[in-house]
Amino acid sequence: MRSDSAVRPDCSGFDFTDHVRRLCEDVAQRVPDMHHIEVGRVAFAFAQTRKRVSHGLYASLTPMRFEDGAEQGFRRGRKYAVQKLLNEHGEEYFYILTLYLPRFQNMSFDEKLVTIFHELWHINPEFNGDLRRHPGRCYQHTHSQAEYDAQMAKLSQYWLSRKPPESLHAFLRDDFQTLQRRFGRVYGRRIPHPKLLPLP
Repeated sequence: MRSDSAVRPDCSGFDFTDHVRRLCEDVAQRVPDMHHIEVGRVAFAFAQTRKRVSHGLYASLTPMRFEDGAEQGFRRGRKYAVQKLLNEHGEEYFYILTLYLPRFQNMSFDEKLVTIFHELWHINPEFNGDLRRHPGRCYQHTHSQAEYDAQMAKLSQYWLSRKPPESLHAFLRDDFQTLQRRFGRVYGRRIPHPKLLPLP
């Protein structure tokens, strides 16, 4: 795998993060519960998993703000700000969605879709850089992650029922080796985890 921070028209191979971005753009347009997502302010990245095993992290969503969209917050009694990341228009990214390869790509088609919807659903309905917060201690997934994922499965099937172009999701039907064999290489954008900057 190779990391490229920018896409060049003459690049050969498969731009994984750009394909994920375009899929998410369509989801945000077709699924009413996702209309609040401004995809241009979500950074898409991949990270390479060191071990080719089926267990482990498949995807993550990193919020770029603190609770309720605050630019500053406290960790262990100390005040911090999050290192900012800007898009090509100079706008601040509010979220980073990272997929872990090849592990993510080696799941089934339905599992990949549910995983993408799972991460998109974490985006706060106010699109303020904070996570969606549910009541109780398990504020990220409610009391049952199984029920959470069942809801994501329904949303992903709803999206498919709206007949998005097959070209948007065809790559999810291949495992990682097949994708490499078809396109020669798989590349995309890598983004280091943003730093917490201590404030006086």
